[in-house]
Amino acid sequence: MMQVPFNVEARAVNLREARSLYFGRGELPEALLDQNVLRSWERCRQAGLDPSRLSCGEPDMRGVVEARERNRTLISHAQPVLEHLFEQIRNSHSMVILADARGMVLQSYGDADFLSRAEQVSLRPGASWHEFERGTNAIGTALAERGAVNVFGSEHFFEGNAFLTCSASPIQDAQGRLMGVLDISSDYRAFQRHSLGLVKMSTRIIEKRLFESEFAHQGLLSFHTRPDHVGSLCEALLAITPDGDLVGADQAALELLGLRREDLSRRHYDMLFDVPLGTLIDRARRDPSSLIAISGRNGERFYARLRGNFGAASSSVIHALNEARSERAPKLVKPEPEVPAGGKPRLTLQFLSTGDERLQMAIDKAQRVLGRDIPILIQGESGAGKEMFAKAFHNSGPRGQGPFVALNCAAIPETLIESELFGYSGGAFTGARKEGAIGKIQQAHGGTLFLDEIGDMPLSLQARLLRVLQERCVTPLGTNKSIPVDITLVCATHRRLKEEVARGSFREDLYYRLNGLCINLPSLRERSDIESLIDKLLREEAGPNRQVEVSRKVMDAFMRYRWPGNIRQLNNVIKVAIALLDDDETLIETWHLPDDIFEEIGQMEGSMAAELPPQTRSSAPNLPASAVVNDPASGPGFCRLEEIERDMIQRTLEAEKGNISAAARRLGISRNTLYRKLGRF
Repeated sequence: MMQVPFNVEARAVNLREARSLYFGRGELPEALLDQNVLRSWERCRQAGLDPSRLSCGEPDMRGVVEARERNRTLISHAQPVLEHLFEQIRNSHSMVILADARGMVLQSYGDADFLSRAEQVSLRPGASWHEFERGTNAIGTALAERGAVNVFGSEHFFEGNAFLTCSASPIQDAQGRLMGVLDISSDYRAFQRHSLGLVKMSTRIIEKRLFESEFAHQGLLSFHTRPDHVGSLCEALLAITPDGDLVGADQAALELLGLRREDLSRRHYDMLFDVPLGTLIDRARRDPSSLIAISGRNGERFYARLRGNFGAASSSVIHALNEARSERAPKLVKPEPEVPAGGKPRLTLQFLSTGDERLQMAIDKAQRVLGRDIPILIQGESGAGKEMFAKAFHNSGPRGQGPFVALNCAAIPETLIESELFGYSGGAFTGARKEGAIGKIQQAHGGTLFLDEIGDMPLSLQARLLRVLQERCVTPLGTNKSIPVDITLVCATHRRLKEEVARGSFREDLYYRLNGLCINLPSLRERSDIESLIDKLLREEAGPNRQVEVSRKVMDAFMRYRWPGNIRQLNNVIKVAIALLDDDETLIETWHLPDDIFEEIGQMEGSMAAELPPQTRSSAPNLPASAVVNDPASGPGFCRLEEIERDMIQRTLEAEKGNISAAARRLGISRNTLYRKLGRF
């Protein structure tokens, strides 16, 4: 990168000469311009842009709303960095800008005096600063060059932007894909040499946050050739599965190891380092903050620290991994956090983390109150995973070995909920057991009491529950004896309790007693981690010895579907789809889905096709000849729909030699649907 002289006016004189040579005489001013800028000028000229153009159109305010929605992940990780960066440059006649991968400005912070000038050239949210829209500029040129750039004064292709000086750096996601650009812009006379360094450092922070969020459910290996750089922005990061597969690497790791991103799938931990992965796991369990010296296969010396989901790996797994040396270790059952004897991973808050920002925010909040006497109120739609979150919260805290007792306040008749919750002594009421019964509150002693659908609790019981929470004692029905209880209370509801309080159906004093920490779980259709969640559900349902995947068509349909039943519905769909797979099938297609989902997805695709222009619809796959039906209004001889359907099924079965699974796939329906239709015919 060219070092801009301190003498701003001298630099401005050199640029006037460069513009005269390039735009006046058609000569390349290679000695006067940075090569990034010169290449950009060439691209702009080839695109037919006029350097004297002043107007570039107004910002697209509707488009920026859609762009922000598309870039929710980027914004959520970049927002705090933007705010902090602006604090570093405040009162320097500057602004900080976040743009997406298309060059549209998403967010900006700036000094008022400079913002007014920037708005004159539409340097504000909603405006596109792609090179082909705004000529050479730091945002557009950083995107085009895929690297950090300075664009000073008259280096801007358009003369109207010559009062600006801008420093920008592209932002990549965990897979190396371009996500956006971070930029500092100011008046060229207020140029600061350190601006590009600040931008590059801030970009690194954002990329690190994106990487750690993407691979939150994997182990992260931090390493560097210098021990003091491990834990800093300079560290390299590898995402590793418990059996050593490499699933992610940041740019620093690729450079230190001399790898290309496409090499990752063909590499294994044991092919890169001499210290067995089991040794790192063991060290992480004993002392998570310690460093260990490891050597690369080419003799390079690194210092490393492992963190993530390896801390609870069993000793047998560690022993097996320690046996691995230069050859790839055999496939083992992947150790999830605290895997019990049953084989399924222990449900913890960390296990729930699959990359969604809103869910991660809820997880982070919950982790901060673990072990504290603070009640939790979980709000969300039915099926959004409220009980799962409550169990994960219980398992993650110091009460994890104690009981987790759940009571659905909406599923028990009002006449029985009091005895279920508080218990009763023998003979307390007609039909009571002679020996009495311990209530849910007392059963939860030493652990967690989870009251689901707390908004449906009768008003008469709300006062008793409030007294229990205040006095930490429970009095069973039919007795005056108070029994001390030590519980953590977690409640959940799909209702808005504040609105119920206003309507008088929920006690205000109980609401404020329950609402220690309010957690709002996003509905499934609002989450950005649906693919990761589906992968996790597939692994759990299919088991460790079967690799099942979802076809791209089904995944696209899942992403469009609104999931009114949320995670509960998705889980059931995955279970049914795996059950409908033949023994030799590993790919879930549309015909493996439950009939109601299959039909709804078909209706969605039909409505989407209806919205396409005629020339697009005409390119759809041709239907079999037997499926072509004359319009009943066109005359006699037309067939009933049932006859056409029966004929098509018969022809398909004959073509597939009676193979039901193959015929169902060819017809685009599930086997169950085909069996049902055959029975009807």
